[in-house]
Amino acid sequence: MQRRLFALASTALAAVTFSTLTHAAEELRVMVHSSFVLPKPLLAQFEAQSGVKLAIIKGGDAGEMLNKLILTRARPVADVVFGIDNTLAGKALAAGVLEPTLAQAAGTVDAQLGGALAAVDYGFVTLNYDKAAVAKTGTPLPKNLQDLTLPAYKGWLVVPNPATSSPGHAFLLATIAGMGEEKAFAWWAQMRTNGLKVVKGWSEAYYTEFTRNQGSHPLVVSYATSPAAEVFYAKEKLTESPTASLNLAGGVFRQVEGVALIKGTAQPAAALKFVDFLRSAPVQQALQTEMWMYPAVPKTPLAPVMRHAAEPAAFESLPPQVMADQGGKWVARWTQVVLK
Repeated sequence: MQRRLFALASTALAAVTFSTLTHAAEELRVMVHSSFVLPKPLLAQFEAQSGVKLAIIKGGDAGEMLNKLILTRARPVADVVFGIDNTLAGKALAAGVLEPTLAQAAGTVDAQLGGALAAVDYGFVTLNYDKAAVAKTGTPLPKNLQDLTLPAYKGWLVVPNPATSSPGHAFLLATIAGMGEEKAFAWWAQMRTNGLKVVKGWSEAYYTEFTRNQGSHPLVVSYATSPAAEVFYAKEKLTESPTASLNLAGGVFRQVEGVALIKGTAQPAAALKFVDFLRSAPVQQALQTEMWMYPAVPKTPLAPVMRHAAEPAAFESLPPQVMADQGGKWVARWTQVVLK
């Protein structure tokens, strides 16, 4: 996944990677996506209390990570995986790389994850806008996605490519879920002629093309938590975020991330301890301002800065199996409509 680089840029020293450790009986090999980061003291505390030595392996973005697990399923390179979300759960289940009883054993079945992963966090891919840049245009914010096809909004929006970006893919899924496949691709075709900017990943969209960072596009596909991250990492103290979410129907997608045992692991007991750890109160608190996601465990208090990251009142979703069956076709069609 190419999101949440707010945290990666500022808290890299708080993360810990043990991928160079030699695999031994008491070690637990944990595959995670590239956006995974937790405070080093929390990881050390888990090791001390559980007697489990963590070997954390960064597997790239979530899609790349899952592909690695599929390619190595005959001889698994990990015991447990964190970061497979509801857009990939169907593919993971169909590939047979997950132990299907994990969520039940942990007591945390989540329908959005196909019932095989225990939910750890969730987030919303949505549009974000630069308040100052929009005010400067003198144009009111669009009230719906169709407004963005009007001449007044020509060149406003930058999106990450859904073929190479997790948030870009989620935004594509939102448009299809919200408008239906044919209307969604008609909208994308109209956006192409109205100055839509497409870039490879979220970091380029947000840090290069977005007007908040001296780009030329006041509207970007990002996360509902991005305004809170703007406040959290600001050099000066802010009482209000310079950006805000624009939650339009058909433009908001809820991602749920989970943790699962890898089929064939020799460390199921240790893996279940790690599942409990990820769902423990300290981790559920920390992930909010480390990975900029909402905690999946109910009644977890929100970090104060998350008041700048209100959850959208409505969002789109699709069954995991539908995304597994249709996702590749939709990305290919999007490429033809928008880029060819």
